[in-house]
Formats: sequence, structure tokens, C-alpha cells
Amino acid sequence: MKNSELVARYDGRVPRYTSYPTAPYFSATVNSETYSAWLGTLSPDAPLSLYIHVPFCDRLCLYCGCNTSVVHHEQPRRDYAHLLGLEINMLADRLGHLAGHRAAVSHVHWGGGTPTCLPNDCLTGIMDLIRRRFVVRADAEIAIEIDPTSFTPDKADALILMGVNRASLGVQDFDEKVQAAIGRMQSYEETKACADMLRAGGIHAINLDLIYGLPHQTVASVVRTAQQALTLQAGRIAVFGYAHVPWMKRHQALIKDAWLPDAPARFAQMQAIAGVLEGEGCYVPVGLDHYAQPDDAMAVALRDKSLHRSFQGYTTDVAPTLLAVGASSIGSLPQGYVQNATSVPAYATAITVGKFATVRGVALTADDILRRVVIEKIMCDLEVDLAAVARSMDADPVALLAAADNLLPMCHDGLVIWDGLRLSVTERGRPFVRNVAALFDAYLTIEDAMPKYAKAV
Repeated sequence: MKNSELVARYDGRVPRYTSYPTAPYFSATVNSETYSAWLGTLSPDAPLSLYIHVPFCDRLCLYCGCNTSVVHHEQPRRDYAHLLGLEINMLADRLGHLAGHRAAVSHVHWGGGTPTCLPNDCLTGIMDLIRRRFVVRADAEIAIEIDPTSFTPDKADALILMGVNRASLGVQDFDEKVQAAIGRMQSYEETKACADMLRAGGIHAINLDLIYGLPHQTVASVVRTAQQALTLQAGRIAVFGYAHVPWMKRHQALIKDAWLPDAPARFAQMQAIAGVLEGEGCYVPVGLDHYAQPDDAMAVALRDKSLHRSFQGYTTDVAPTLLAVGASSIGSLPQGYVQNATSVPAYATAITVGKFATVRGVALTADDILRRVVIEKIMCDLEVDLAAVARSMDADPVALLAAADNLLPMCHDGLVIWDGLRLSVTERGRPFVRNVAALFDAYLTIEDAMPKYAKAV
């Protein structure tokens, strides 16, 4: 079967599976009281991860699907940083009763938005607070997302003081015509200068984000961008497909449909980028959309089958609990998922009166946990032994076998190998791994998927 025929058959709307159940199935039955109760049952010996969300940017990128807004004045940024500090203290206070000592933290991830848009003293102050209220392990990964166009030497100094040891640089595309169409002008020279400043300060673990399927992109243009990205020598490169969802993100309506590549062209762009990264750069493909240098911790985790999937994408983080801080942020606990109020005013209203800002979430059932493991293994390892997973959880694999009939066409098309209990996704099937995972999603229906998710390719 030709690639164009595969794309026509499998390019439906399916989740990215950064959680299971996925966020559209969260509800208000999980609230701040639920979250507080769940926090009270956490093991005092298990490490935690922290996610800090900053929903502000210096500019609006038209392709963006994140929860963010443009804020030009400093005071709202300082006010928001104060709220983050209050929530961190609330979390530490709630966890402090567990064993009379500070909980251990193995990962801290700053996302957004553009977290580096906070004033430098706010960034360093929040990290100082985290270290006072928690035990940040010596080997903890402290990661932050950066817009290279607003990165300055004094900002680099702040990140060094924070103890940041991994930085993710948004690139998307270096072609000026593409950049003009998406409202994000950013030269290669600006990006390289940012990477050089980070490395000069001792921050050597650098990630890059690229996007295909943007307006005016061609195979030739994405190849040029990928080749330029190689010269930056990042340890990891993420390659995302642009999700055009103007009914959810109204600013995306400024990107005209006529400017966008069709599905076969998107697929060709994705394959072209992969060819550069794997062929010329010797990167290892990781799951659906990540690439890592062979000695990077993510490539090691892939080989060890210890890779995980979270709201930040693929991760080496093995902590069983992710505490989310900030407006709209989503946390993960053994009992389920929680999400804070999306708007900053609603978030502030709760936090300023000493109440967690949780407004929705989902409590996991035994079946949810079973399917979550199966889906994560498919997304991370590209293989799963259903019998072994079920056995490890004292469950019956029969509930999972409803997917068997739908796997047969994928077998015929060369996307998977299926022997009745063991499933492997082939290299041909890698771009469609979300479709494979979706077969084990008990919540997903065709009607549900249409308005909520981006295309698989």
C-alpha cells in the first residue's frame, strides 16, 4: 500500500495520549477537596515531580495551541509569580504531615507559555522556595522552556542560579516565509546565540522543538530547517505535527486553510525530517515524535524500556506523582488526574483564600489503570504483551482483546505484528502509533474524536 493510501485510511482524529483517560473526559466530580484528600494519602518515601505553568508570552504565535496569553506589563507577571509561591507553600504544607519532613523532588519542569518571561528575581525566588519546602535531589532534572528571541545574558544568569540543567528551545521552522505566516520571526543566529549562552553557563542539555504541517512549508524547506537544527547539536529534538484547530484556538483562524499542506504533503514532510535526523544526525527515533542522541538519557530509557509519557510528552521521569502548579496545569497522582482552573483570575480566586484551584479531573478505575499501562507501552516501546501486563496487575486480558478485530487490517497493511496477545508496531506503523493506541481506549468514539483532537498525521 502506498503512503498516500495509508494516510487516507488512518489520518483520523485521535488523542496524543499524554494521559489516559485523556483530558476531554475530565469532569468537575474531581475538585479541590478530592485533590487535598489524594495528597494526604501519598507515600512519604516516593519522589515527586513538579510542573510549573506560566501562561504568559511576549508575543502570540498563531500556530500555538497552549493555554497562554500575551502580557506586556511586569506587574501581572509578578502577581502571578506570587500566586505560584502560595500554591507551592500549600502543597508543601499538605504533604508535610506525612512524615514530618520535606518531600523529595526528582524533576522540576517549567512550561508555558514562556516561563522565562517572568522577572529574573521571580524565577530564582520560586526555585529557592521549592528548595526550602522540598528536598530537591542532587540528580534532579530542572528543565525550562525558552523563546530564544527574548533570551538575554541576564536571563541566562538567572537560569544558572535556579540550577536549570536542561533547556528546551522553540524553533518550529527557520524559513522566513513560514515564520511570517505563523507570527514568529526567529533567525537561526538568535537561536544559536541562545544555545551558546546556555552552554557557556554550564547548561549543556538542550532540546529543540520543530513543527511540520505549517503554512507554506515544503519538503525542501523542512529539510533545510532540520539540517540547520543539526548544527545546534541538541541532545533531543521533538518533531510535532501542527494541529490546526481554529474552533478551539480562535487565533489559528488567521492561518488560511489554503496555506496549509494536505495530509500526504504533511506525511512527506515528517518523513523528510526523520531522514535528516536519523540519516545525517544519527539520532535515535523515540516513540511517535522525539529523537535523541544515542547517549542521551532518553535514548537510554528507550533501550531500558523505562521511558514514560506525560503531559510534557516523552520523559525519563519515573516519579509516580506529578504535582502541577499554576493556572490550567494538569497533575497526575496514583489515584487520578487533576487540573487547575484555566483562567488566571479563577486560579487566583482559589489560591488567595488558601484553597487548591482544582476544578476538574478524573479518578482512575482498575480498568483505566490497566489500559493506561497498555497505551503507554504502545506509545513508548512500540510493543506490548497484553498477557504480561494483565498478569502484573492481577487482571484478565480478555477485556483488552476487543481491539483484536480492528488490529487485523493494521496487520494486513504492515503497521503492526499481532499474535493474539503480543503486539508490536513496525517502523512503517510508527507514524500511526496513536491509531494503534486508540484501539485500547475505552472512552473514544468516532463522534467524540472529531471535535476534540488533531489529525494523526
